[in-house]
Amino acid sequence: MAAGTLYTYPENFRAAKALIAAQYSKADVKVASNFVFGETNKSPEFQKKFPGGKVPAFEGNDGKLLQDSNAIAYYVSNNQLKGQNEFDKAQILQWIGFAEGEVLPAGCAWVFPILGIIKNSPSSQEAFQRAKNDMKTALTILNSHLLTRTYLVGERITLADIVVACNLLNPYKYVLDPEYRTPFTNVNRWFLTLVNQPQFKAVLGDVALCGKAAQVGAQAGAGEGKKKKDEKKQEKKEKPKKEQPKKEKEPEEELDAADAALALEPKSKDPFESLPKGTFNFDDFKRCYSNEDESKSIPYFWEKFDPENNSIWYGEYKYSEELSKVFMSCNLITGMFQRLDKMRKQAFASVCLFGEDNNSTISGIWIWRGQELAFTLSPDWQIDYEVYDWKKLDPKSEETKKLVQQYLSWSGTDKDGRKFNQGKIFK
Repeated sequence: MAAGTLYTYPENFRAAKALIAAQYSKADVKVASNFVFGETNKSPEFQKKFPGGKVPAFEGNDGKLLQDSNAIAYYVSNNQLKGQNEFDKAQILQWIGFAEGEVLPAGCAWVFPILGIIKNSPSSQEAFQRAKNDMKTALTILNSHLLTRTYLVGERITLADIVVACNLLNPYKYVLDPEYRTPFTNVNRWFLTLVNQPQFKAVLGDVALCGKAAQVGAQAGAGEGKKKKDEKKQEKKEKPKKEQPKKEKEPEEELDAADAALALEPKSKDPFESLPKGTFNFDDFKRCYSNEDESKSIPYFWEKFDPENNSIWYGEYKYSEELSKVFMSCNLITGMFQRLDKMRKQAFASVCLFGEDNNSTISGIWIWRGQELAFTLSPDWQIDYEVYDWKKLDPKSEETKKLVQQYLSWSGTDKDGRKFNQGKIFK
């Protein structure tokens, strides 16, 4: 098994390929803690090992040296990621070539001027516009391929998925806004499935999709390693601010990509507004559930529930075989809840994790206004839901009442006998 040190700067999407592959293969790959981009890689000692000083660069514990991101990712991968047979291996190489030859040039030409990595000029403007069309062509090819497939090659994640997804990371974060990505439903489903896998999240953290495409000039001078707005900033933003004298913005003040996207995010109408309201008051039930024992709140639910205008659904995570650490699995649930924040007003859910590390499942009961699968009502809600199997439940059946009792009281086992571990409420 490969082991060694990876030299890179923070949030380098190229280095992420190797780090994600190492998560799957359990390879012992450590990121050099004392690496300073522009200094370490310019030193004679570094360039003696890695001519040109480019990163990511890998130094094995056995002295082996590699410099290309895809080569490093391949070296630290296990057999599953590399392909189980010769044809699979060839297909994986084909998609890596597609990622480097079709996706990456379009993504860089589109995103780098926004990040300030490429200076804005008449020639770069022409490339910038052409990149949008080139990206659309690449996504169309991917979308067609993924129409009947979960992953690019075979039935499990391979290096092809990792490389293509990492090359699409910056476009999805900064420029592929909801309108642009709407035609590419299959690619969106595939990308969200990947970035919400524990192995991806361990490297990338939570990946927030672009709300409004950032524009050239909104971020002059930002580096490729620029971080998005962190949770602490977000909490600060949500708190009411005391009135202070307005400060005129200096011309040289700049927004990072997250700021620009957030500031330009369009206000959207609540998709539930077009559906009959009925008599069930979600706020009243949520207060009862929060303040009362289940012996009172569950009967209250059935007393007030309006089956004509609301529905109950059961959702089960499709890829339980890929769940590892319990805390990572719980992060999948929390991440989905956060990305569906605008759905809370007319919806409620109790999602539970059953089992233990390396042997767990995720499933839950969802209740919302309307009779159809609510996620399809808005492009903003079409996040994560396709990695679940959904079943509409009959509110009159005893089976449904038992499931509601189990999931709202956080008890029992899953269908395979795994014991309840912990749950999370969407309210």
